[in-house]
Amino acid sequence: MMPKCHKTCLVVIPLLLHVLCLQTHGNGFSRQPSRQLIFTPHKRSDSDPQQVHISLVGEDHMRVSWITNDKHSESLVEYGTKKGKYSTKSTGEHTSYHYFLYKSGKIHHVVIGPLQPNTIYYYRCGGSGPEFSFKTPPPKLPIEFVIVGDLGQTEWTESTLKHVDSKDYDVFLLPGDLSYADTHQPLWDSFGRLVEPYASRRPWMVTEGNHEIETFPIIQPQPFKAYNARWPMPYKESGSTSNLYYSFEVASTRIIMLGSYTHFDAHSPQYKWLQNDLSKIDRKRTPWVIALLHAPWYNTNEAHQGEAEDMRQAMEDLLYEARVDLVFAGHVHAYERFTRIYDNEADSCGPLYVTIGDGGNREGLALRFTKPPSPLSLYREPSFGHGRLRIVNETHAHWSWHRNNDTDAFVADGVWIESLSSFKACWDAHGQQVAHEEL
Repeated sequence: MMPKCHKTCLVVIPLLLHVLCLQTHGNGFSRQPSRQLIFTPHKRSDSDPQQVHISLVGEDHMRVSWITNDKHSESLVEYGTKKGKYSTKSTGEHTSYHYFLYKSGKIHHVVIGPLQPNTIYYYRCGGSGPEFSFKTPPPKLPIEFVIVGDLGQTEWTESTLKHVDSKDYDVFLLPGDLSYADTHQPLWDSFGRLVEPYASRRPWMVTEGNHEIETFPIIQPQPFKAYNARWPMPYKESGSTSNLYYSFEVASTRIIMLGSYTHFDAHSPQYKWLQNDLSKIDRKRTPWVIALLHAPWYNTNEAHQGEAEDMRQAMEDLLYEARVDLVFAGHVHAYERFTRIYDNEADSCGPLYVTIGDGGNREGLALRFTKPPSPLSLYREPSFGHGRLRIVNETHAHWSWHRNNDTDAFVADGVWIESLSSFKACWDAHGQQVAHEEL
């Protein structure tokens, strides 16, 4: 089963076929206009790397991805721990794709490692061009994640990324809707260049949103063509068969990235993978478990009401029984934090739900929340911003939401969170989950 998505498509055909899919909604909610779209041009040579970004692979490896216009450029990364001195090199693979009249550049993916934790590495892609650097995550807690959904490439996006960059962090998590290219493929290239200064220095771990689908019946039936080619994630390492859902572990924390726009019913590969993945987690070794997906299961905004209800009904029991600590979503262009929930009721052993679809998209904000407010919703605000989850130790973490306040990011919401692995009321004497009806 897959979620419903209602769209009206406006087709404009200049020299390059350009199709913009505009979301429409029967409930008629309004959005504050976003700031101007930013198109980031290519200013390097055809052989130089552009759109460089990195992602975690396994315990001690990193995937370096980039694009060149020169089809003869080598898929090679040279790297080391000193500026300008590359003691190690690795080769990888490359791909490309067509989309109507558009043909991508040569897309390179090279996995490097093993790498030391909490270490700065300097690297060069393809044997030429500028030097980049990144820092590997720490081997143990504390660790800090930045979480931003529905990022896009507007002036608000630029503001969000500058606010994110004003304070250090370890891993960037993005629960869907990256470029808002919406079939206009040059916008994927522009997005890659816009985020390169940030995504080349810290690992960006992403999952897909509805704006990554990019299909047309008969003439372009394959979904996620650009997304899968440009942003491969470590799905094979987690036993998944699809780039649309996967998991990874870093610093005593399991991150589970779910796919809102692929099958999720009890007979689906995603459901069976999730069931198996959760069963392998040892909460003594991995005290924190966090899930990300695009369409929120809980939402009191008038936008996108009920769109993920089928997925919630299919998968919520799995997350609850595994005592997942937090679930982050995007899709709704606003911020909202809920209490711990299971099956539409407050439950101290359920996940804490957060909607953070406010990164800077071109569609503007979803301004209207339902009234009266639900007692399950503890904070809600239609503003652009970003979130930070600092996991301090095995038992406690701090979540904060930073509103974009023009020059400065203002901390508008924050809460301390206790890990469910340390909450004895949720476990019996044998370390097994206490059933919902026994609480």
